[in-house]
Amino acid sequence: LIDKFLEDATELDVDAISDGNTTIIAGIMEHIEEAGIHSGDSACILPPHSISKDIMDRIIPATKAMAAELKVVGLMNVQYAVKDNDLYIIEVNPRASRTIPFVSKATGIPFAKLATKVMLGKRLEEVGLTGEVVPEHISVKEAVFPFNRFPGVDTLLGPEMKSTGEVMGIDSDFGAAYAKAQFAAGLHLPTWGKVFISVMDRHKKAMIPTAIQFRDIGFTVVATMGTANYLKKHGIHAETVNKVSMGRPHVVDAIKNREIQLIINTGAGDDIKQDGYEIRRAAIKFNIPYATTVAGAGAMCRGITALKKNRLTVKPIQEYHP
Repeated sequence: LIDKFLEDATELDVDAISDGNTTIIAGIMEHIEEAGIHSGDSACILPPHSISKDIMDRIIPATKAMAAELKVVGLMNVQYAVKDNDLYIIEVNPRASRTIPFVSKATGIPFAKLATKVMLGKRLEEVGLTGEVVPEHISVKEAVFPFNRFPGVDTLLGPEMKSTGEVMGIDSDFGAAYAKAQFAAGLHLPTWGKVFISVMDRHKKAMIPTAIQFRDIGFTVVATMGTANYLKKHGIHAETVNKVSMGRPHVVDAIKNREIQLIINTGAGDDIKQDGYEIRRAAIKFNIPYATTVAGAGAMCRGITALKKNRLTVKPIQEYHP
């Protein structure tokens, strides 16, 4: 078995339903975290917000072709990766996936119920499903993690699933929907204060737009020396704070003293004693919102921007599905 590793690719989950002759796409979800993070641990958006029409036009016929080849009757899930406008298939599962309840709530269609009828011999048109439904509102699924109950566990996400639950947020705006999902997961996003940024070298360039946005919405940027120097070269002022290994006072001291309101830290997670591990565990201990991926940091920034602009509104889920 030869695996090909894709760095900084966007992952997509596609759910479909088929009666053996006709296949209908139930939902296409864009992961916020990059490909390589377990799909159960990644937040996702329905409908996708950054995928080109060209890619979407390739995903739909590819999914239907696989359903026909596999002779699927019922539900099917496909995981794709997109990088440099190339479409990759990660895996195909001719069964219901964990995302079906989320897709059903987002679209208002009970896909598990309809799939059961299809598996018992009904055709899709007989159960009232004749075409794809793309909702006008934005739905965000977020994973819930048990890190505060397991002292010593690193919060860094990877291919092994660590989450133990899911929540979702719905709104007409992505930032507001993401903020609602974070609140539901127990993270209260700050709208002021200091954001600490420390990212790996290969993530520094991608972090620039989000750092600029944090600055523009009123946050003070704090960073370790390497990240701070890189940000300053790109016109972003950043206060410098010591790594744990550089001696006190260091970033964990600042976290304990409530001087930091938000944490962005990416790392490889190879050494449990590394600085990043100490920072991430401090975030859990002192209940400070954090992101361990650049994409997650960008989504968090959009959520905070939405909170600063407007008061969140709530309405029954039935009103999203007239």
